[in-house]
Amino acid sequence: MDSTPTEVVVFEFGPYFRAYKNGRVERFFGTDKVPASNNSDHAVSSKDVLIDQETGLSARIFIPSTIKPGQKLPLLVYYHGGAFLVGSPFCPTYHNYMTSLVAEANIITVSVDYRLAPEHHIPIAYEDSWAALQWVAKHHNNEGPGGWLSDHADFQRVFLAGDSAGGNIVYNMVARAGIEDLAGMKILGACLVHAYFGRKDCEVDNHWLFVCPNTSGINDPRINPAMDSRLSSLGCTRVLICVAEKDVLKERGLLFCESLRKSGWDGEVQIVETEGEEHVFHLFNPDCEKAVILLKRLASFFNQARAN
Repeated sequence: MDSTPTEVVVFEFGPYFRAYKNGRVERFFGTDKVPASNNSDHAVSSKDVLIDQETGLSARIFIPSTIKPGQKLPLLVYYHGGAFLVGSPFCPTYHNYMTSLVAEANIITVSVDYRLAPEHHIPIAYEDSWAALQWVAKHHNNEGPGGWLSDHADFQRVFLAGDSAGGNIVYNMVARAGIEDLAGMKILGACLVHAYFGRKDCEVDNHWLFVCPNTSGINDPRINPAMDSRLSSLGCTRVLICVAEKDVLKERGLLFCESLRKSGWDGEVQIVETEGEEHVFHLFNPDCEKAVILLKRLASFFNQARAN
């Protein structure tokens, strides 16, 4: 007879994450890593950088391999999704998508590897994400370590983007950028793809309670922008909100759009809905027709904004 005690599961996130009462966690997504590449099949090169030795904060930078000496391209800072629990810029899903996005949009991308819950509860993900932005901003004043950003990033055309939890991070970063300086660096546009926010009713998700035990509840401005005093002063001039028809987070994205438009913020907000698709479909089926359309829409957002 097997006398091995059964571990008690205290939290699960779909098929991607499981936490046990004894503190052990299992991740089933984002743990495998793809090495950086000098020149991929998409003519995109990538390299990894350590941003903060003390915390281990790092990022993967992507750049078109065809870039010419002295050429400047728009700069995108990207925050991956994964419910603040899973995911990494180095896993195949995000590495491949960033490669495709860089190739399509002809941009430079810094994909941030922020620390995850529950080992590092919220606000650590936000603190890491802001630290990464500050590191990027140092290159704006030629104070960074140099390399691709100093040589090729156009700091007049800086964008933030992210999906799911990463979309939530994007919101919190542009909200903070509206009241705090980034060494003079300005954010031109922000793109939130299937972003995670609180529900419209008066309940807080168990998921948010798990990743952020110190939350104030439904009025927490980090998941309820309508309650955020920073909403009317977002630190960017354009926002693109992407939702999917069958996504459980769709209504939250629509509510964010409505709240932003009513806030008095003087920027331009656009919303795009993909019919018949579910949450982050474009990451798991990137070659389908609608994923390709969405990819081109994101690239168009960056290119339209830089033309103004």
